[in-house]
Amino acid sequence: MPATPAWPPRSAPRLFVPAPLQQDQALRIEGPQAHYLARVMRAAPGDAVILCDDVTGEWLARVTVAGKRDVDLMVEARLRAREAVPDLWLCAALTKKPAFDLVLEKATELGVDLIQPVVTRRCVADRINPERAAAIVTEAAEQCARTALPRLAETAKLDALLRAWPTGRRLFFADEAGGVPAVEAYAAHNGPAALLVGPEGGFDDAERTAIRAHPDAVAITLGPRILRAETAAIAAISLWMGVAGDWSGGAPTA
Repeated sequence: MPATPAWPPRSAPRLFVPAPLQQDQALRIEGPQAHYLARVMRAAPGDAVILCDDVTGEWLARVTVAGKRDVDLMVEARLRAREAVPDLWLCAALTKKPAFDLVLEKATELGVDLIQPVVTRRCVADRINPERAAAIVTEAAEQCARTALPRLAETAKLDALLRAWPTGRRLFFADEAGGVPAVEAYAAHNGPAALLVGPEGGFDDAERTAIRAHPDAVAITLGPRILRAETAAIAAISLWMGVAGDWSGGAPTA
């Protein structure tokens, strides 16, 4: 006999919604999400949709009415509780928009808890569009089946970030001038952590000195090659997840 297909199917569309969900709740989806369901995914009555609310977890819903401007759903059952997120922050200096968009997307997929945009002297930008950034991380979370959205902090200047740094949170500083091998540094620490990655032009000497002088900072190296800012962020997160995060099976969680 043929195997019974999985339900809900892995191909079911996934959406984050703004309000907490519960069983037997009727829900109307409007705007771009309705367009995605009705026009892109061709959702029809009876089709499964996976919903997440960033509070209670992941839910199975079914389409009841698929209109041109909105889609009605009925929430049927909770599939998963909201996931435990590794206690890792990414403090990333602002870069050109396409590169920083990539950082937002990949940091979400890799599982960070918080993304902190940072302004340094060599940054080519001094702000981001919060609504656009939120849309990028939400779409990335939907794509990779996260049930918890990463938090997006307000953009901060480097000196202010260092002054307000929470005591006890290790700040791994990706320093192109060298440092402790990243894997070695990660393995030696068990607790809240953050990664600090610079802009396209790197940190200047005064910034590097200030970071290294911070009591919670540890300069790390990501290998023998100088990496682009976005590559450094992705590499540093990936290594941490493999050594101390939820890829290792023993992650401290937020």
